[in-house]
Amino acid sequence: MRQVVGHRHQGAAAPMTGNPARAGVATLAALALTLGACGDQDRDERPDPGTGAPAPPSGGRSESTHVNPTPTDDRSDMQIHVTLGDHRFAATLDDSAAADDLLAQLPVTVDMTDHAGVEKTGPLPSPLSLDGQPDGADPDVGDLGYYAPGNDLVLYHGDQSSFPGIVVIGRLERGAAEQIARMDGSVTVTVEAG
Repeated sequence: MRQVVGHRHQGAAAPMTGNPARAGVATLAALALTLGACGDQDRDERPDPGTGAPAPPSGGRSESTHVNPTPTDDRSDMQIHVTLGDHRFAATLDDSAAADDLLAQLPVTVDMTDHAGVEKTGPLPSPLSLDGQPDGADPDVGDLGYYAPGNDLVLYHGDQSSFPGIVVIGRLERGAAEQIARMDGSVTVTVEAG
């Protein structure tokens, strides 16, 4: 008597007649079909945890219901303009909570002072969110930043090393940092959505 382990699905093993190698291949093929049917049947019968209804076949991959109707590289909604005296520069904000908070405050005028010949900083009306940000950053020349401890908007025109509390929130257009570096002392900056 043959002992059966587990449960059997449709189909039986091929009888051992004729060429044993061919019979072995036939048996393996039948087993593969049976196991494949078991896997699909088991997957289709499992309820969807969110609804209790049977889950639709997915081919082993989950399907996303999130649809982005306008995937785009166009970041025009993240463009701002920074005006210092007669100079107006475009900047592109990063996709972050801090950048969103800055956009919500615009337009804003900020009185900035120069620090160590590498950055111009001035206080914003309200703090920016630090959600998703590291504890500090090492900004590049031309970065637009936020210094959280002082609630300051920062224009980096020189090489500032990594420091706790720095958040990079965007990038000034090419050549802006060099022009800002030539502006000595304090400046008044107007930042507007662009």
